[in-house]
Amino acid sequence: MTSLDDTTEQADPGHGGYAAARLRLLQQESQPGPSRRSALARLTDQWLTGLFAAAARDTGVRGAVLVAVGGYGRAELSPRSDLDLLLLHDGKAAPGDLAALADRLWYPVWDLGLALDHSVRTPAQARKTAAEDLKVHLGLLDARPVAGDLGLLAGLRTTVLADWRNQAPKRLPELHALCRDRAERAGELRFLLEPDLKEARGGLRDATALRAVAASWLADAPREGLAEARRVLLDTRDALHLITGRATDRLALQEQDQVAAALDLPGADALLRSVYEAAGVIGYAGDVTWREVGRVLRARSARPRLRGLLGTRGPATERAPLAEGVVEQDGEAVLALAAKPERDAVLPLRFAAAAAQAGLPVSPHAVRRLAAQARALPVPWPAEAREQLVTLLGAGEPMVAVWEALEAEGLITRLLPDWDRVRFRPQRNPVHTWTVDRHLVETAVRAAALTRRVGRPDLLLVAALLHDIGKGWPGDHSVVGETIARDAAARMGFDKDDAAVVATLVRHHLLLIDTATRRDLDDPVTVRTVADAVGSAGALELLHALTEADALATGPAAWSSWRGSLVADLVKRVAAVLSGAPAAAPDADAPSAEQERLAVEAVRTGGPVLALRTRAETRSEEPDEVGVELLIAVPDQPGVLPAAAGVLALHRLTVRAADLRTVELPDALGEVLALRWRVAAEYGSLPQAARLRADLVRALDGSLDVPAKLAEREAAYRRRRGMLPPPPRVAVVPGVSSQATVLEVRAPDAVGLLHRIGLALEGGGVRVRSAHVSTLGANAVDTLYVTDAKGAPLPPDEAAALAHTVESALS
Repeated sequence: MTSLDDTTEQADPGHGGYAAARLRLLQQESQPGPSRRSALARLTDQWLTGLFAAAARDTGVRGAVLVAVGGYGRAELSPRSDLDLLLLHDGKAAPGDLAALADRLWYPVWDLGLALDHSVRTPAQARKTAAEDLKVHLGLLDARPVAGDLGLLAGLRTTVLADWRNQAPKRLPELHALCRDRAERAGELRFLLEPDLKEARGGLRDATALRAVAASWLADAPREGLAEARRVLLDTRDALHLITGRATDRLALQEQDQVAAALDLPGADALLRSVYEAAGVIGYAGDVTWREVGRVLRARSARPRLRGLLGTRGPATERAPLAEGVVEQDGEAVLALAAKPERDAVLPLRFAAAAAQAGLPVSPHAVRRLAAQARALPVPWPAEAREQLVTLLGAGEPMVAVWEALEAEGLITRLLPDWDRVRFRPQRNPVHTWTVDRHLVETAVRAAALTRRVGRPDLLLVAALLHDIGKGWPGDHSVVGETIARDAAARMGFDKDDAAVVATLVRHHLLLIDTATRRDLDDPVTVRTVADAVGSAGALELLHALTEADALATGPAAWSSWRGSLVADLVKRVAAVLSGAPAAAPDADAPSAEQERLAVEAVRTGGPVLALRTRAETRSEEPDEVGVELLIAVPDQPGVLPAAAGVLALHRLTVRAADLRTVELPDALGEVLALRWRVAAEYGSLPQAARLRADLVRALDGSLDVPAKLAEREAAYRRRRGMLPPPPRVAVVPGVSSQATVLEVRAPDAVGLLHRIGLALEGGGVRVRSAHVSTLGANAVDTLYVTDAKGAPLPPDEAAALAHTVESALS
């Protein structure tokens, strides 16, 4: 590498020396990371020093210094970082000369296309601005001289730092509020698929805030791993800048593989996991630090009053007992003075359970001591250890912070060795809100609220914690997880039968939701298959609760009262089979008075009848309910599904869920197709039912060309660049019905998707016996039960050909 100190071009902006040297530096793969950032800062210092010296000589300005602040002040220049510069002067130069000096500095920076944040101030002005603007004050904490009168900056630095420490009781709460507001806007870095490395919680801004807290001498962040976490985020941002050629902090999906390759990581998932882990370290350090800041400030505000009441000496710190070896002190759970971690293997779990049950944060010093001194639990665990784990998991929301504190010190991996494989593991399905590890914890939180519904809450909570544990291994995570869960339950001390139940719950944790939303519950094979897999009424009860907890912890698109009613319907049917009773359909499945009225009206008029039912009309109090219910009854005839789906698409109604089935009316009134939809307007208000009906009539009689109208609308859409979704897949699902052929369609949700599916099925000459539509985020999973014209399942070769036809129509 060419020594920058030997380069004579660097101080000669007129000949592009700095630009050339900068380009050479950024292209050298042998010097990435901190060394390149500091080298780039040194190179920039040398260039600006030359500019300043020439400009000061020509303008005659004395008593001025060029100051780097912010990231440049810390000598952490990423390839596309802006230059944050302050021209500090003693106020003696003529304004015109000072302006000329500034122009000679700023314009060369702009000419090279570099972003510049600049200001010109005297020390008094800089101090006054810092007092008024928190961000300016933070930037000056990292002020570093580049060229000029170094003594001028030294005085300002001393003053600014003294102000920061003196004003800490006011400034730190302001800084904390700033961090919270930013996190609210940008989200939490370690759970985002396209995180902002700077602004999101746990990002570079938070790391800088922790430096500012430390500079106040009021509190300090846990330092272990913090410097490395910052380095990971900065290295990632460097690679992102070089790949995109832009000053961006957002790690977009389309750049993640290239950034991973630049950092010698095996792929995008490894990159995200590295970034998430770094953000987790910074986020945890922030939680601990801000809690300590609050504690110190509360103590300071109370001290004068206490001194007045009690004399010069305050009272001894109170320690309230929480559990054996665990006490509360200053609003935290800490270890009792007599606690012996080296002799008490259960103490870490007892400590965590007591803190979570009391709703207290845990002392990081206590957790660190437990990690260093507590001996390993014997295998199988003693009964108390198992009970304390269940108590911790059953504490609900307060468990999360306690769990993360233990996880930060390695205690969770020590208790659950397989946890390390799911820790910080990203989930690229946009339906998921959390990483795998946090999703498991959130599922346990949701399960804690459902423990009164089950006879074995301990098995529910442990299964909730382990249900996705197989995602750390290759293959079907449910199958792999079954083995891991059985071994983990046995290690925890559960007997063979209980361990088998936990394993069954993990193996089939998706069974109820998948079956309820994608299968025909009126088909006897469907219910019998679920009953055989679950095996007992007790396991079914637990699986029902686990299904709800899992979906609620996944994200808002994964659960609603609609899905809940489908699952409850399936559970009632399966329970009947397990009890030996006839598998009769529950009362909830019988047509409602409204549905029966619509069906009779459809037969009477010979055309479609519609009813839109709002949340108020359905008496739904579910806050997560998406859209409104649309009921349609049509006399049985070809083309109903594509016509109805097409009309909804034309009216910009998104289908969130749907169910289509044939209903036989009494008294030989005939058969009616009953469609129940859950629809939401893309934007604006819902259309009137009369308009929907009029267009549906026209679509059925052929006077409304739905495909042409949809094509016009699609052509009018401005296509946006971005990641291409995987292609649609249509498969025949064998063995789930004896009465029909079952097709499962997985495709990106798009305008008119269900309409195109319906057209393809109509073109294939089959009848749709029932359809079960499910939309999860940007993905649709639709299951269709079809028969031939005589009502029989299709032969295997015809079924495969039909699946290929539908897939081709969607591609």
